[in-house]
Amino acid sequence: MNREDFKILDTKIYGKPLVYLDNAATTQKPQCVVDAERELYMTMNANVHRGVHYLSEQMTERMEQARDRVRRFIGADKVSEIIFTRGTTESINLVASSFGELLHEGDEIIITEMEHHSNIVPWQLLRERRGIRLRIVPMNDEGVLIQEEYEKLFNERTRLVSVAHVSNVLGTVNPVKDMIRFAHTQGVPVLVDAAQSIPHMKVDVLDLDCDFLAFSAHKVYGPTGVGVLYGKEQWLDRMPPYQAGGEMISTVSFEKTEFERLPYKFEAGTPNYIGNTVLSVALDYVDAIGMDKIAAYEHELTRYAMERMAEIDGVRLFGTAPDKGAVVSFLVGNIHHLDMGTLLDRLGIAVRTGHHCAEPLMHRLGIEGTVRASFSFYNTKDDIDMLVGGIRRVAKMF
Repeated sequence: MNREDFKILDTKIYGKPLVYLDNAATTQKPQCVVDAERELYMTMNANVHRGVHYLSEQMTERMEQARDRVRRFIGADKVSEIIFTRGTTESINLVASSFGELLHEGDEIIITEMEHHSNIVPWQLLRERRGIRLRIVPMNDEGVLIQEEYEKLFNERTRLVSVAHVSNVLGTVNPVKDMIRFAHTQGVPVLVDAAQSIPHMKVDVLDLDCDFLAFSAHKVYGPTGVGVLYGKEQWLDRMPPYQAGGEMISTVSFEKTEFERLPYKFEAGTPNYIGNTVLSVALDYVDAIGMDKIAAYEHELTRYAMERMAEIDGVRLFGTAPDKGAVVSFLVGNIHHLDMGTLLDRLGIAVRTGHHCAEPLMHRLGIEGTVRASFSFYNTKDDIDMLVGGIRRVAKMF
């Protein structure tokens, strides 16, 4: 499926054909994205929003068109609700910092056992600053959140739920729409970490009715250093700025500063205007293929991978939820995950090893880390077969 658009996939690693199975960390970029970035630097590079000259006006227009492209991609109502950041991590930190200013000692935030560190540590820092409490939603051994336990965590001090749409380790697709619906019955807003869902399925913020949603461009075939925070206007209006400086101000005196309107209130300094603009090219590329087509193909690829992996002697698979994304985490016998990953690399197979920035989840599973293979639409069943063959070859060494 459009594999020829990704020139890096023709690379040889130690003389072997590259089998790239680290897409949950970052996706490769189609040629149109690479070309668009180069073209913008060569023909339109100028700082945005500040100049009256031609290049600045052209670059400003292109970046704001990209903002509207993001709005349409996630189904948001207003362009003012789309904030450009450096990635999912900064988007969550923005909410933790700014929304956190509205909280008081003893207020509570609900997260889950399977969160990435980016959706744990910002709230811990807020706990140190504001004296809030964290409540943790447990999961069962399949990697499925326990809905009844989630609902029991709510009380009169609950102020926010922050949850991953898809686990970056287990691949579990969490029932965020149901979780949001219940939270709203309690008057509680919800932030969705969509870093691992945006590349693989249709995400519509109005359908979910989430209050905030964060994702990174580099996981959806776009450039690095670019992220998005969607926030409902009613919340963004109440939240103070995350950072201060140029661009996010209306007027400044030594006595008082008035801040810009949304979304610029949260975009201090020169933005990554080239990267923000190129994100729109990546989204166009994905839409041209069709998200439904991508989701169906990757679902079949993941099913095939789970089936083939289960044939390996001594394999342990982590994350067997019925609704599962394009991720397979595993261990084989007593082989350390780092050894497995290192030796697979010598065979040209790129996987991820370690705790995947989810140490609390590893503690819940009773392990130090896993090997993780994660898929994209440019992967094939041949890639899976090469992975399985590589694992068996490594296992024989031990």
